[in-house]
Amino acid sequence: MDRMDWRLLQELQNDARLSYNELARRVHLSAPTVAERVRRLEASGVISGYHAHVAPERAGHPVQAVVVMDCYGPRCLLRDPDVLTWPQIRQLFRITGDGCSALVAAVPSMEAFESFIDRLARYGRPRSSMVLSQPLEWSPVTEAEAPD
Repeated sequence: MDRMDWRLLQELQNDARLSYNELARRVHLSAPTVAERVRRLEASGVISGYHAHVAPERAGHPVQAVVVMDCYGPRCLLRDPDVLTWPQIRQLFRITGDGCSALVAAVPSMEAFESFIDRLARYGRPRSSMVLSQPLEWSPVTEAEAPD
């Protein structure tokens, strides 16, 4: 990836709804050149999709938590592909350290969270921390700086 690819990514991360014409204007390239570069970034997997950022609390899911799971072996949460379809799970990570996975969950109520934790307990021991606020909701990926 060159600097122009990074400029395109910066603009698209700020507003993924930009037309190729507007994107071309902002980075000083032709629209066909921009379209080809964006298609190449999509084909290589650098751009993995276009999404709306939805505020869970405003969409009826105000209770949010980070849950670390201690589960290993055949009953591990990560071995069940159905878990990926659970609507309560917003993000799921395989991790090192204490636990095998960490997930971010959003649910409509504490009662729903309790049911969710009970469902997770079938796989191992869940340890949860409630989200009080989110000072950084999202951060764009930027070009890595060269080491000094």
